[in-house]
Amino acid sequence: MADFKLDVPVSFGHCDPAGIVFYPNYYRWFDRCFHSFLRERAGGHRLICEKLSAKGTGLIDSGAKFPAPATEGDVIRLEMTLADWGSRTLRVEYTGYVGDRRVVSGFELRGLFLMDEAGRMRAGALAPLRELLRL
Repeated sequence: MADFKLDVPVSFGHCDPAGIVFYPNYYRWFDRCFHSFLRERAGGHRLICEKLSAKGTGLIDSGAKFPAPATEGDVIRLEMTLADWGSRTLRVEYTGYVGDRRVVSGFELRGLFLMDEAGRMRAGALAPLRELLRL
């Protein structure tokens, strides 16, 4: 079951010369979906960072598969699942559908980035984020 859903209308500008969605747009939509979820649950990325003294909820890894094309005029129903809460990483999974047809499946591995005493960026504990999101 999805933790969050976002409808994404596909326009001409989202497509490549073959008329199908240009794959980097899916990554933009994954990010938009995640940040829309944060805004709905906890006021957005900036507010979360302020509350947790964090620099951001950044990417560590990502990937996607494209089993069927989406084209101009389609509306992609993007479903996001918070699949695996580790101590310092969160795996977020996405599945996109046009009607009942799956057009994309992907993931992001995210961390809550903090600055350590030496001024280096590091992945911090995720428990405070999970609590803030009321999960």
